[in-house]
Amino acid sequence: MKEKELEKEKTEKAVSEEKETKEAAASEKENKETSEKEEKASEKKKDPKDEKIDELNDKLKRSMAEFDNYRKRTDKEKSAMYEIGAKDVIEKILPIVDNFERGLNSIPEDAKGSAFADGMEKIYKQFVKTLDDMGVKPIEAVGKPFDPNFHNAVMHVEDENLGENVVAVELQKGYTYKDSIVRHSMVQVAN
Repeated sequence: MKEKELEKEKTEKAVSEEKETKEAAASEKENKETSEKEEKASEKKKDPKDEKIDELNDKLKRSMAEFDNYRKRTDKEKSAMYEIGAKDVIEKILPIVDNFERGLNSIPEDAKGSAFADGMEKIYKQFVKTLDDMGVKPIEAVGKPFDPNFHNAVMHVEDENLGENVVAVELQKGYTYKDSIVRHSMVQVAN
């Protein structure tokens, strides 16, 4: 009889342990579901302060991006305005360079060694060097093929020594400033 009672106690104990395990698992599952629901609810119901912070952060980032774009755009505009201004000044100076060249070419042979002629030559060289330092370069024309991007043909000349559409004579020098044309070369082109 004692054996039956022991077996009965063991069975009851096993059943009660199984029941407790099931209850613990159910309780754990219920706790997990409850905590997940609470997390979802807290995500859905953000604190109004956090929402305001996120909104202000977004506005700040957008404002900073707009300001950066504005700064870049104004830098480009300043650079373009500087180049336009420099080009305008260079256009006004080029006739002076032309007059220096004409004056130097008109000096008679017997006066070429005089102090006046030497002074004019030095001033002209300084003027040309300053323009070169600024990025103003003369356009090579004589003996080159005619290019309407650089040359302005005002006359045609019959010259058998030169090929067709080759610049024979340069009437007025052309200049570039930082890869843009300031003044086209005025030329005679061979037919």
